[in-house]
Amino acid sequence: MQFPLALQIPIGSEDNFEGVIDLIKQKALYWIDENGETIIEKDIPENYKVEAEEFRLKLMETLAEFDETFFEKFMNAETEISEEMIVEAIKRACGSRSLVPVLCGSAFKNKGVQPLLDAIVSYLPAPNQLTSIKGKNPATEENIELERNEEETFTGLVFKVLIDKHMGKLAMLRIYSGKIKSGDTILNVRTNENFRISRILQMQSDKTLTIEEGKAGDIVALTGIKDAKTGDSLSSIEKPVLLESITIPAPVIRVSIEPKTNADEKSFGLVLAKIQEEDPSLVVERDRQTGETLLSGLGELHLEVTLEKIRLNHGIEINQGKPKVSYREILTETRRHREKLSKQNGGSGQFADITFEIGPRENNEIGLEFINQIKGGVIPNEFIPSIEKGFREAMENGALSGNPLESMKITLLDGSTHSNDSHALDFEIAARDGFRAIAKQCKPKLLEPIMQVEIQSIEEYTGAVTADINKRRGIITSIDERSGRKIFAAEVPLASTFGYISDLRTLTSGRASISMKLSHYALVPDFIANTLMT
Repeated sequence: MQFPLALQIPIGSEDNFEGVIDLIKQKALYWIDENGETIIEKDIPENYKVEAEEFRLKLMETLAEFDETFFEKFMNAETEISEEMIVEAIKRACGSRSLVPVLCGSAFKNKGVQPLLDAIVSYLPAPNQLTSIKGKNPATEENIELERNEEETFTGLVFKVLIDKHMGKLAMLRIYSGKIKSGDTILNVRTNENFRISRILQMQSDKTLTIEEGKAGDIVALTGIKDAKTGDSLSSIEKPVLLESITIPAPVIRVSIEPKTNADEKSFGLVLAKIQEEDPSLVVERDRQTGETLLSGLGELHLEVTLEKIRLNHGIEINQGKPKVSYREILTETRRHREKLSKQNGGSGQFADITFEIGPRENNEIGLEFINQIKGGVIPNEFIPSIEKGFREAMENGALSGNPLESMKITLLDGSTHSNDSHALDFEIAARDGFRAIAKQCKPKLLEPIMQVEIQSIEEYTGAVTADINKRRGIITSIDERSGRKIFAAEVPLASTFGYISDLRTLTSGRASISMKLSHYALVPDFIANTLMT
C-alpha cells in the first residue's frame, strides 16, 4: 500500500487560492500572470508560519517512518535536517513505492504546474533505475527478463491509439527497453506481423515533432501501424516478447444513439468505428429487435464525454435514449438434459446427440467451465470443441431476460453420432438448442453491476450523504477523514447512480466530489427484478 506525502500546502482555497507553500524549501510560491508562467518566491506569510511548520514536521515524521536512513538522522538531535537529506529520502521512498508525493495546484488557473514537473524529475526513478521488465516468449510461454536500457533488445507497449485528421492512425508507444529508428522493421506480437516504422513522433500537447529514434523510457507515437490496438506488444523480430497487456473492463451501461440529421448517417458509422479504435472500453452494437445503435461504456460520465467528443471533433449532433444498465444472468440450480438433433434434407442429413449437466459454477468464478466426461469415444474428440463453442455462444443470451450469463458449468456426460450425418456444426447447434431448452429450469436470476463509489465532502453534509447512499440501496463500507474532509467509501448499484453527480452537488451545495468504478456483479433483489421483468 502506498501512502501520501504532502510536499506543499495551499495558500487559500477555491476562488481565493493564491499560491502554495513549499514545505522543503520553506518558501511561498505565487503565480503572478494568467498563464501561470511567472513564479515569484517569497517568505511564508505570518498567518501560515505555524501551519507550515506543523506540516513540515509531519513530512519528516512520515519520511522517518518509511526510510531507515532518514530515521537515524531524524532521531539524532545533533543532526540538522537539510533540504538535500529530505530530497534524497523522498527519492528512496518513491523508488520503494512506499510513498506518493502530493503537490497542490490548479489546472484551471495554471498554477502549480512547474513544481509538479520538477517533482517528477527530482523524485521519481528514471527508467534505468527500475527493476527489469518481465515478459513472456509468445511461442513457449517462458518468462523473459529485460533490462530497461538502450543496449537491450527492443520492447514496447501500445497504451493508446489515436486517429489524427492529417496523419491517420497513431499508435502511442511506451518503449520499455532497447531503441528504434525510422525505417526499422519490428514485430506486432499479437498479430505476428512485421511492419516498417515510417515515422516516430514526439507528442507535445496538440503538436507533433518528428524524431529519428526512440529509446528506453521514451513515450512516442508511431505512424503506419494499421492493425495496432491498445495493449499490443511490439518487439524486435529476432526476440519476440509478450508484455503484460492492458485489462479492458467490461462495459456496464448503454444508451441508444442516432444522428439528428439524415445527412450525418453515412459518416456516423465511420466515426463510431474510430472512437472504438481509440477507446476499446467502448462497445458499439446493433439491437437485433429494435434495430437501434447501442453505445456501451464504463459509466454515465464516460458516455457523456464520448458523445461530446463526437459532437465537437466530428460535428455530428446526437439523439440519445435514456441510459440502460447492462444486467447479467446466473443459473442457481443444476439440471440434466438430453438434446437430440436429427434432420434429413434429401442428401446428407444432420445428427447430434448429447447428454449434459448444466448449472452454476462453484466459488462464483466467471465464464464457462466445460468438463468433458465422454468415455469410449461415443462422441469423437474432433466434435468436442464444437460443443463447447455452442454453449459459449449460448451464454451471450440468457434464458431469463436475454442478457449474457456471468458464468455457467457444463459437464458433458454422454451422446451418440451417425456415421454419415454427424458434423461438427450439428453438435454446435445441439449445444445451443439444449441450452435454450433447459436453462429456464435452472432457475436463472438477474445480476446487476455494483459500483465502488468514493465521495469526498465536509463534516456538515455527513448526514445528508449517508442518507442519500442508503436511499440508493448503497452500503457504506467506510468513513474516513483526510485533510479535514470526510471520505465515504460505498458500494452502490449502478441503476441507482444515474444523475448522481448533479444530485450530490445539489445536496452538498457543490462541496462534494465523487468517483466511481465497477466493483462486481451482485444478485438483483427480487422486488426489483420483478419490476424489470414485467
